[in-house]
Amino acid sequence: MQAKTWHLGDSHQSLVLASFADTLPEVVYWGPPLPDTEDLKQLAAASATDVTGGMVDRNAPISLCPEASQTFPGQIGLTGRDPEGRTLAPQFRFESEASSSHGLTLTYADSQHDLSLIFELSLTPGTSLFRMQTRLETAREITVDWLAAPVLPMPAHTDEMIEFSGRWCAEFQTRRLPFASGARMRDNRTGRSDHAHFPALIACSSATSNTGGEAYAFHYGWSGGHRMVAEELADGRRQVQFGHASASMKKGRSFSTAPLFATFSAAGFNGAAIRFQRHLRENIVVGAREPRPVHYNCWEAVYFDHDLEELKAIATRAAGLGAERFVLDDGWFGLRDDDTSSLGDWAIDKRKYPDGLAPLIAHVKALGLEFGIWFEPEMINEDSELFRAHPDWVLGSPDQVRGRQQLVLDMARENVRAYLYDCISAILAQNDIGYIKWDHNRVLPVVDAAQTDGVYALIDRLRADFPHVEIESCASGGGRIDFGILERTQRVWLSDSNDALERQRIQHEAALFLPASVTGSHVGPRVSHTSGRTLNMSLRAWTAAQRHLGFEMDPRELSDEEIATLKEVTGWWKANRNWMMRADILRLDVSDPAMIAEQQLAEDGERFVVFAALLRTSDPILQQPVRLTGLDAGASYRINLVNRENAPGLSRGAPLLKEKSLVASGQYLMSHGLILPWRFPETIWVIEGQRQ
Repeated sequence: MQAKTWHLGDSHQSLVLASFADTLPEVVYWGPPLPDTEDLKQLAAASATDVTGGMVDRNAPISLCPEASQTFPGQIGLTGRDPEGRTLAPQFRFESEASSSHGLTLTYADSQHDLSLIFELSLTPGTSLFRMQTRLETAREITVDWLAAPVLPMPAHTDEMIEFSGRWCAEFQTRRLPFASGARMRDNRTGRSDHAHFPALIACSSATSNTGGEAYAFHYGWSGGHRMVAEELADGRRQVQFGHASASMKKGRSFSTAPLFATFSAAGFNGAAIRFQRHLRENIVVGAREPRPVHYNCWEAVYFDHDLEELKAIATRAAGLGAERFVLDDGWFGLRDDDTSSLGDWAIDKRKYPDGLAPLIAHVKALGLEFGIWFEPEMINEDSELFRAHPDWVLGSPDQVRGRQQLVLDMARENVRAYLYDCISAILAQNDIGYIKWDHNRVLPVVDAAQTDGVYALIDRLRADFPHVEIESCASGGGRIDFGILERTQRVWLSDSNDALERQRIQHEAALFLPASVTGSHVGPRVSHTSGRTLNMSLRAWTAAQRHLGFEMDPRELSDEEIATLKEVTGWWKANRNWMMRADILRLDVSDPAMIAEQQLAEDGERFVVFAALLRTSDPILQQPVRLTGLDAGASYRINLVNRENAPGLSRGAPLLKEKSLVASGQYLMSHGLILPWRFPETIWVIEGQRQ
């Protein structure tokens, strides 16, 4: 059967599509790069599968949108109803194609139902990340319940998947599951990307590790809740689908998925991770401050108890520690003394700030710090002037369950967005503010894509009018982290947990998709406010130094020893941040399950730093060698243990790095690894490497 074929590829991967008899295209190859001489039509012909007893006479393809009309036996890519309520079962046929140097647009149509299905596919040069999107156009208003982004098959040797779950203060939990007959579905109906549903999936084999093996990684760039289907059909074939959360699409004439980002790696999870990290840093995030400023947030120091002189004193101490930005958190507006009132009343509280924010801002600026401020624009308290004036602006029914004492504003309403724009823009225009912490502290009562579109529209308008203002996406910590929100923001608050042990794991897993430059990490109080755990300053400071460094404690509580340690680590971070914020974060495969280790490798490969944290007591008494990755095997590197003075008295031997630096080949460092001094649990070693 004659087929149309298309190839998108580079030096890292190839994706080959084929359309047989003008039906919807299907992926006939996705994997390592193919030679230019490859006969694509032969590959298309070779993709045909056999049939045998108990099967239909022709296997329905896993096309970019599997169709019910093809008797597809699994989850189909489009479900909808016509104006009379009848289920749609279109049969799309090729209509046109348009190509660019790095992309392809394929249009298919069903004349009987007046439908057009458009696939936009591109492979970003430099980062080798696919960006794929599906759009449905109709001549008459229909109802769409599900539209998948371009659907991709998974080969049989990818016998496992890694999915993401979590909760507040324990985000980015990974679960490695086997593929099995049937569908694994996640339908996130919280209305945001959510702590429990980071919109991503990695398909791999049981042998895939951080540094070796094949991996297929996906991320759905949407902030409003997603649906993911990873399905193994009864015949053994597998497919992966992503789209908006079910019931979030409704009546209309035009429907579009968010972009699905995907890549194939032959170099383990790190091979995929660095593409997502680089793509986000270079192609998604716009307007991030450089160099990245050391951040101070006053939340865990004062909470709602705002006193001008006290805040000035805290800012002075934070500046002395090395902070370069001061963020005034919740409690500055309305009559906000706790979390039960005033959301929506975005006017400065004259009780706390009789002369407005100007005196505090002037003090902060005189210290050389940028001033930032907290908003939660999408939310409203019933005890607020806004609610009393506009109870009709609330999203959902009046008798809905409250969350954190608050309701949600209907962001699809233009008058709601206009009101919020006027409030926020007035604060920004009247004060010297360079930063917004944009919070979102509850799930939504209903699932509606229009809510997310409205949030995007408001942020886009503010960004256009105040391009100098950097925005952090915070949603009770990691409740809204995705490429969609990061097109409009420059930083994410990864978790409300400032517990360094919890942060080690959260940061480690998030590095599969997020670079250091957008990932806020703060040195919390001596006693963590979320876990109650007491941790030493060295671990807290070096953990925060692995990402965009900040402080979030009352600096007046610090001992002289803690101050000295924090200033030392902050000075080290400032000296290294320019290259570290553009480094690849490579997760290391370690033999000790009590350890988490990562290597940040500079763009030019000339230098790196390794952070090796021991979270609990090791089972073996001796430290196991830490093997590095991504180095030039034939080059020599000088290795230095930055914090060797932290070796405890029970480290009684003389490992080389405890006394002096080591010069060794990249091959040795990757194959044998580094022997580190013995240490207590809940400590961290920091190792620098420089190519000789």
